[in-house]
This record gives sequence, C-alpha cells and structure tokens, in this order.
Amino acid sequence: MKIIVPMAGRGSRLRPHTLTVPKPLIPIAGKPIVQRLVEDIAKVAGENIEEVAFIIGDFGSEIEKSLLKIAEKLGAKGSIYHQTDPLGTAHAIKCADASMQGDVVIAFADTLFRADFQLDKNSDGVIWVKSVEDPSSFGVVKLDNYGFITDFVEKPETFVSDLAIIGIYYFNSAEKLMHEINYIMDNNIKNGGEYQLTTALENLRTKGAKFTLGKVNDWMDCGNKNATVETNSKILGYEKEAMNEYPASAVIENSLIIPPCFIGENVKVSNSKIGPGVSLGNNTVIVNSNIENSLIQENTKINHGNLSNSMIGNSAQYYGIAREISLGDYSVLDFQSK
Repeated sequence: MKIIVPMAGRGSRLRPHTLTVPKPLIPIAGKPIVQRLVEDIAKVAGENIEEVAFIIGDFGSEIEKSLLKIAEKLGAKGSIYHQTDPLGTAHAIKCADASMQGDVVIAFADTLFRADFQLDKNSDGVIWVKSVEDPSSFGVVKLDNYGFITDFVEKPETFVSDLAIIGIYYFNSAEKLMHEINYIMDNNIKNGGEYQLTTALENLRTKGAKFTLGKVNDWMDCGNKNATVETNSKILGYEKEAMNEYPASAVIENSLIIPPCFIGENVKVSNSKIGPGVSLGNNTVIVNSNIENSLIQENTKINHGNLSNSMIGNSAQYYGIAREISLGDYSVLDFQSK
C-alpha cells in the first residue's frame, strides 16, 4: 500500500507560524503533524507501507529531506512531487501520477484523527467521515440502506447529510481514480473554479464503484492557532502515558509540571508551573512563568509568562504578562521594557 499526502497549501490561516515552517511540519506534542498523520494511517491500514509520496510547494531542500526521513521511519520509500499552481484537490493528486498505482490512501495533511475501525479492503474505496454540526463548509456523503455511499456533495447549501469528508480516502485501484481525474482535467470540469476530487469520486460511483465509510472517533483540525493549540492538548491527552517521562537532558527546577505535557530535549524550566496541555520544544527555556494549554516550539525563551491558549514559534523570546498570544518564529515581545 502507498500513502499519498497532498500538502502544498500555504497555511495562511495559521500565520505567522507558517511563514517559516510549512503547516504539516509544525510539531504537535513533539512530532510533526504530517508524521503523526501517516503513522496513524499505517495503524489503521494494518500492513506495511511501501511508499509515502508528498505533494508540496516550493518548501526547499531541507524540508524535503525532513519529509523523506518521515517515510524512512515507516520503512517506506519517500517520494517528493511539486504542485506549483493551486488548481484543486484532484490536480494535487495528478501531480503524483507516477506513484498512483495499486491500492493507496490519500490523506490531505491538515488534519489528525483517532479511529478504531479496520480498513475494508473488499470495497472499491473507503471514505473517512465525521458527523459535524454545520456540514455546509465540507464535502459530505449520502448513504443507502446498506451503508454504501450514494452521493458526494461539495459544500451543500441546503442540508443533505452531516457526514463530512475529513480528507482521507482509500482506493483499491489508483489507476481507476487517475482515469477519472484525467477525464475531468482533460475536459476542464471544475467546481468552484478548481478540479475537485469529489467530482472524480462521483464519476467512479456512477460507474458502479462501491464506497464504504471509515468513521473516526475524533477529527482534529490544525487550520488556525486556536484549533492547533486545542489539537495539541487533545493529542497529549490521548498519549498521556507516553508523556509521563521527560528526557534526561531536561532540567526542571523548583517547578510543577501538571500532566499531560510534552517536554523536549534540553528544556530548562525554573520557578514555574507548566500544564496541563503544554508542549515545550527542544532547547526551550521557561523562567518564572505559568503556562497551560499552549504550544511552544524549539529554542524559545519565556520569562514571566502567564499564558493560556497560546502558540509561540521557534527561536522566539517573550517577556511579559499577556494571557493569550500568538508569536511567530524569531520574534521578540518584551512588555517589561516598556
């Protein structure tokens, strides 16, 4: 099986944090979003992953090396493809045409999930879905009495279903999917000005393909600061047993750590209360602070912080008393100097 990961989006809703790091590589509880995503898919698939193909923008060679290492950790071949124009979800998959053979999972790298179902490889495809209160912002599916999908509807203006597609799909034949993607692109068939994967899915369904559901227990968004901080706290909660031990290089002095928290390598915490729901990246220093439900990246220094629901990037410095902030990489915010 192969995993295809379209991730060329700019992540504009998560700025300033995505100005220097692509959103799928932002760490959640100490591990990049995209790494967590492919590892979770591998668990659901229940088999070895042959290849992980990443479809990216112009992220640079260092980012590409990081992605290839993520594939290597799964024992898989890593491949890099580039999407230079944002022409839609079907177009993104077309960019990885050379890897689209056999059975594949396609996973858009802006979401994480928790699920306990087994992948049904006897169907033509499986669509991961989650019931949502407002389905008008999502692609949704309708079902027949046997649990098979009867319709794919992109962002319905009137209610047709509350089963939202979360952006993860299994296909037992990548070749059949590519045939439909090539058809809609060759004939310039667009929805909302873009080539949509849901159009190809609907074409497959009308030709007799049987799609079943993969229902997830939790669907966690990483689209903006608040959602990313909340997802970090949720992941810490799911993995709280693994988060109980800190690396030997971490120094905790006269401080209280309230689990669940992630503490990275060479972190130093003194005279502070940390947690619950806090991630501290490698080499971060926290002094005289009270931090809860926050995501702090690497090489950052915080002094006299009183923070909640906050996100601070890499190599940043914060001195002050604000309750909630979003501070990007290499930024300095010093309330004490004023």
